Amino acid sequence: MTITQLYYVLAVAEYKNFTLAAEKCFVTQPTLSMQIQKLEDELDILIFDRSKKPILLTEVGEKIVNQAKNIVNEAGRIKDIVDQQKGYIGGEFKVGIIPTVMPTLLPMFLNNFIKKYPKVNLIIEEQTTEEIIKKLKNGHLDCAIAATPLEEENLKEIVLYYEPFVAYIPENHSSFDKKEITIEDIDLDTILLLQDGHCFRNGILNLCKNNKYIADNHFQLESGSFETLIKLADEGLGTTLLPYLHTLDLNEKNKLKLRPFKDPKPAREVSLIYPKNELKIHIINALRDVISGVVRGAIAFSDVEIISPKQKK
Repeated sequence: MTITQLYYVLAVAEYKNFTLAAEKCFVTQPTLSMQIQKLEDELDILIFDRSKKPILLTEVGEKIVNQAKNIVNEAGRIKDIVDQQKGYIGGEFKVGIIPTVMPTLLPMFLNNFIKKYPKVNLIIEEQTTEEIIKKLKNGHLDCAIAATPLEEENLKEIVLYYEPFVAYIPENHSSFDKKEITIEDIDLDTILLLQDGHCFRNGILNLCKNNKYIADNHFQLESGSFETLIKLADEGLGTTLLPYLHTLDLNEKNKLKLRPFKDPKPAREVSLIYPKNELKIHIINALRDVISGVVRGAIAFSDVEIISPKQKK
């Protein structure tokens, strides 16, 4: 039995197809199949039911896969131990970032991190929260940056910052003349939202605590970007809420339409998320330190109310 054989087993278990698993492992399909067959022969059992399409795990195969995940993870930890002992921070490191954080946070820390840790091959992917959770659990991401708390088993969260919601209110709105607002000042009939799948959208719906009311109205606009929501608001089609960091890049004319909430300000919690096995924890800590250093100067709010990013049923 080898680590490589277990790695191939995990790939087939995930993709449910020998050819696709071989592509993901960068080996030929016969090579992968032969190694899995050798393992099955050694154990004198069948890990996969090849008669089913897609391929399924046998009952004992499910137990083997669960144990194989632990073994492969622990094998990876050996390299981590050596790297930490040598003080080496480098190698490939995959990070997932949600779309509503990526455009504002990434430019703030990326250049600093690359300069400080030039040996780290940082691979950054824009992913939804749902995709991030799946990839972290499958080992396809080393860590992620997303709105929390997610309360996911086998995942840890380190809070990076709290980011208040800020209202964008056009001049023709009844609350435009107010210096600060409350959620009651937002017209739920014409609130402009991001498309379904964005956790920032879920946060707004949770803040309003009235999903059904919003969903049943006669007029509803959704978009995939804050820029579109701002333009729609400027056309008099409603109001919207923006994350604080996004408001820093608005032009001066649009900044005049921003209205903060009264304390405690509704806010989202943005965190580093990573598997509990803590593989590559030395790189995760390095990333946390760099991000915390640059964000500390841009955002500092203490009196906030954390709004959950999870969709309420």
